[in-house]
Amino acid sequence: MLSADTSSVTSDEQRLRELGYTQELARSMSGFSNFALSFSVVSILSGCLTLYGFGMVTGGPAVIIWGWPVVGLMTLCVALAMAEICSSYPTAGGLYYWAAKLAPSRGPAWSWFTGYFNFMGQVAVTAGVDFGAAIFTNAFLELQWGFAATPGHTVAIFAVILLAHGLLNTQGVRLVAILNNVSVWWHMAGVAIIVGALAIVPSHHASVSFVFTKFVNETGFHSSFYVAMLGLLLAQYTLTGYDASAHMTEETHDAARSGPKGIVNSVLVSLVAGWILLLGITFAIQNYDGAVNSTTGVPPAQIFLDAVGSTGAKLLLLIVIGAQFFCGMASVTANSRMIYAFSRDGALPGSRFWHRINPRTQTPTSAVWLATGGAFLLGAQDLWNATAYAAVTSVSVIGLYIAYVIPVFLRLRQGDAFQLGPWNLGRWSRPIGIVAVVWTVVITVLFMLPTLNPITAANFNYTPVAVAAVLGFAGVWWLVSARHWFTGPKVQGPPEQLADQPSELETR
Repeated sequence: MLSADTSSVTSDEQRLRELGYTQELARSMSGFSNFALSFSVVSILSGCLTLYGFGMVTGGPAVIIWGWPVVGLMTLCVALAMAEICSSYPTAGGLYYWAAKLAPSRGPAWSWFTGYFNFMGQVAVTAGVDFGAAIFTNAFLELQWGFAATPGHTVAIFAVILLAHGLLNTQGVRLVAILNNVSVWWHMAGVAIIVGALAIVPSHHASVSFVFTKFVNETGFHSSFYVAMLGLLLAQYTLTGYDASAHMTEETHDAARSGPKGIVNSVLVSLVAGWILLLGITFAIQNYDGAVNSTTGVPPAQIFLDAVGSTGAKLLLLIVIGAQFFCGMASVTANSRMIYAFSRDGALPGSRFWHRINPRTQTPTSAVWLATGGAFLLGAQDLWNATAYAAVTSVSVIGLYIAYVIPVFLRLRQGDAFQLGPWNLGRWSRPIGIVAVVWTVVITVLFMLPTLNPITAANFNYTPVAVAAVLGFAGVWWLVSARHWFTGPKVQGPPEQLADQPSELETR
């Protein structure tokens, strides 16, 4: 029997109470705004262009062009499997809540490690996106005013961008939703303008055979297959962050449908638009070696310069920088909601502080600043290690995809016992889930491997070190302390609101 106040709540709030929580965040996002957030975090204008130079030396045009649809289809399987689970459990905790609910035993342990991998990936994505924005901004400033692209200047710009994103995210979810809606059209129009300019303005374009078959290996490794696999990082790094839709479900109307649709549609739209963008840029290459060794340090900027001239290149760079700014802002939003949910359940050091909600804006302000501060610490490593950025991108992929696939793996183990939500895959659930798990295992191993030969301290892939550090911290804390008190996601909210609503977690 429902309590008196329960009868007046919406179906979204009712479902949230059944999952063990009361409504604390402002539920004001539409389904389109939910999709817009994930699409903004994926951000083809950020990921594709930031790692385009990496792709040019690890496989070249052939891997850039053919790797995108291959990785895109595999990623779509992961997104579909996640979306089905999101429909059943639309909470801000997302992945770590799902792991606790789906685990047949030792739910708290599954939840704990899923949450820490997600936390690691989210912070690394924010660092990667905003540092990429800083790199492109510095390139623009150098072209316009001669502001040299030094590590110190780039890190300073990086700090300013993070500060701006922190301030915007403390102003309330309505502002964030509006900016993310704008971001969708900025990205779509931006791709159209960039591809259109690169198709019309240059007097010369690369040949079809060059774009689709030219293989380039400047890594020092002799195995073409190995190098081609390394080159997949460009696509896989770009196609991350769509779990943002799940983290925003407590702020979205019709969350059990809007959240899953946001996850899947953000990948689908990015898959199509991203391939068009990559084709447009690759066909526009005028001087391959000149772009790879560009004095700006940003190969796409050199491609723009060679193809459309100085003024046109600056305008195209501004479009890219704007998209990267939108992407970073959305990444901080999703990151802060994950931190808010994880600390709501006591899993982070200082959880009481990170879980605080600003009563005026109904946003987790403390979590916003943890997200931006953690990202700065990762990106600032560029001051003493030029390969730190490549490691950050790999860490983001590995952290996020391990967190993505743990609930998918646990859902596969449940089989028909899994309680389907209103959005589900039906008979396709198992084969799609298996593909998602296998693909994640492949990329987790792949992106920890060396990217340059001979291997030195300067070019060493520090991704395994970063992953081991986070896993070691979470593992030691679990064994020493957390396993005695962390019980997974727990019931939250005033007793009078939850008294007549048995939590699914409590009745497992």
